[in-house]
Amino acid sequence: MLDYDAGNVRSAKRAFDVAGGDTFITRDPEEASGADALVVPGVGHFASCAAALRGSGLTALLETWIADQRPLFGICVGMQLLYERSHEGDEPGLGLLPGHVERFPSTAVVPHLGWDLIHAAEGSEDDPLLVGVAGERCYFVHGYYAVPVDAWHVVARTAYGGVDFPCIVREGSVVGTQFHPEKSGEVGRRLLANWVTALPS
Repeated sequence: MLDYDAGNVRSAKRAFDVAGGDTFITRDPEEASGADALVVPGVGHFASCAAALRGSGLTALLETWIADQRPLFGICVGMQLLYERSHEGDEPGLGLLPGHVERFPSTAVVPHLGWDLIHAAEGSEDDPLLVGVAGERCYFVHGYYAVPVDAWHVVARTAYGGVDFPCIVREGSVVGTQFHPEKSGEVGRRLLANWVTALPS
């Protein structure tokens, strides 16, 4: 689990451990490179998180990791950072996923805070990540959401404020959730267990 001063790494670590992971927290790229999978948490402002990530010296590791199709899990802003850019500042994202991140419309109460329904995206109903998760509620706290160029990487969606936005995305070995699985009780644990048990042994 990468610690770049932009996420609640302690509670996230506990959640991954309960789900069957053997998790350690690090901000050292060399130490992180020896892991089987990386977790990128993120809480707060997109541009601040992106700048903190670049300032941590971990960006080169992430770019190589993603290019090599090694397992990675992004949480909340950690998921948003997978996109090219955000309206929440000028700092670019990692650019793995085509699209951008924008603020909920002015008619919506922001932030989107609390428990909301997860539903499978069209064509992803049988995705193993969604076993015991689709049709359940997870915990959200965010004011911005991903707007993909196309929907091939969207696994699940949630409707809020008149927007049906991606809440679980996947591209190859990289997974991201807009909600916080570590704050989503049993449903969050199921999702993390689905991911952990599918990791290469």
